[in-house]
Amino acid sequence: MKRIAIVGTSGSGKTTLGRQIAELLGAPNVELDALHWGPNWTPLDPGAFRDLCQQALSGDSWVADGNYRAVRDIVWRRADTLVWIDDALPRIVWRLVLRTLRRAVTREELWYGNHENLRQLFFSRGSLFLWAIQTHSKRRREYTALLGCPEYGHLDVVRLRSLSDVRRWLSALTLAVSMRERRQHHD
Repeated sequence: MKRIAIVGTSGSGKTTLGRQIAELLGAPNVELDALHWGPNWTPLDPGAFRDLCQQALSGDSWVADGNYRAVRDIVWRRADTLVWIDDALPRIVWRLVLRTLRRAVTREELWYGNHENLRQLFFSRGSLFLWAIQTHSKRRREYTALLGCPEYGHLDVVRLRSLSDVRRWLSALTLAVSMRERRQHHD
């Protein structure tokens, strides 16, 4: 596992897991949202977004999180491992609520000075909650079909269906990395 792509519905925990894996492996962490969004929540030009992704994922190791179709070919073809966080929708929505409230209360700055606001996230047509609800089952069907395609046959797929699955898998990865480091130290 040197190049890891993490996918899942908005709010599934992709970015959190990506940061944890990147730190554990000592690999660059590539948050696709940070490459995609400009100031005032303006999406980057598709060509420029692809160029940034190509550049960010050009190294020998990285952990990238995000679901952007526009760069899937870049991310998935370069990855050797795909971690799919496929949690139940009620848990995802609950985590979105908690994350959004925390970000709104703390005025956490995201990319290019963007901030989430409660009105936009809860009550607008562009609501992240509405997006998560609308795309959850679509993503399941889409990823299941895509992972059956020959061009993605090289991927080692890890499908995690709950937070406890994520924790168990991360613990096993931590143990494997620790054992590898001990062996290298003794050699």
